[in-house]
Amino acid sequence: MTSVARATPPTGWAKGGAIAGFVSSALAIAEMEARKLARDPTELVSRAVQPVLWLIVFGQVFTRTRAIPTGALSYLEFMAPGVLAQGVLFTAIFYGIAVIWERDLGIIHKQLASPAPRASLVLGKAIAAGVRGLPQAIIIFVLAAVLGLRLELGVVPLGIVLALVLLGAATFATFSLIVACIVKTRERFMGIGQLLTMPLFFASNAIYPLELMPAWLRAVAHVNPLTYLVDGLRAEMIAGATSRFGVLTDLGLLFVLLTALVLLAARLYPGLAR
Repeated sequence: MTSVARATPPTGWAKGGAIAGFVSSALAIAEMEARKLARDPTELVSRAVQPVLWLIVFGQVFTRTRAIPTGALSYLEFMAPGVLAQGVLFTAIFYGIAVIWERDLGIIHKQLASPAPRASLVLGKAIAAGVRGLPQAIIIFVLAAVLGLRLELGVVPLGIVLALVLLGAATFATFSLIVACIVKTRERFMGIGQLLTMPLFFASNAIYPLELMPAWLRAVAHVNPLTYLVDGLRAEMIAGATSRFGVLTDLGLLFVLLTALVLLAARLYPGLAR
């Protein structure tokens, strides 16, 4: 049955070619994943707790510390994009555990039996993770406005922020999927996920400038994708903030990394069902 299903090309491919079929398959997976969020709106509330605590508690305390060089920005303004990036990271990095649940329920086996390319299955999940990251951006913007931060509210900056959130969430979720394909059990995944989140977060420019880091940690931060996500978010979210690397560089690096991770995950994905 599986071989017959795989030999039959999707309807979208016959009508619109291979690219249209690939996109159609990815969007179908993304839509299926996005429905889960719509059915459980309480998840949005739970996601709001962490950024609220970071901005109101941690941020309010450290904004009184003048030793942190944030230039013309207040510490809360400097920190808010980092909190958004943190929310994106923490949500996406545990995305792989949902994939392991799907494997245990037999959903992965059904998807792999479909004629959809493996890369489209992975990309669809990455897109869905990006959509799940958007509520984080809304929560942070509303909270930042309440706290009186100077926000960029133009159409272009907001569009770039959304693009960065989508790319960042998709990148970390795909990385999470790769980890899930390797470890294959929820217990191992939870341990590795917790091991990864803190180094990624603290070895970045999310809550302090790169200039404060020792040379070795600064070198690590320069190869940390979260650094580039924070850099782009800070430049586009906060009025008066500038990008250290260039927003186009931030977007380009995240896109290239996402592409590489999707291709790698597509190769590993079938092994998850074994």
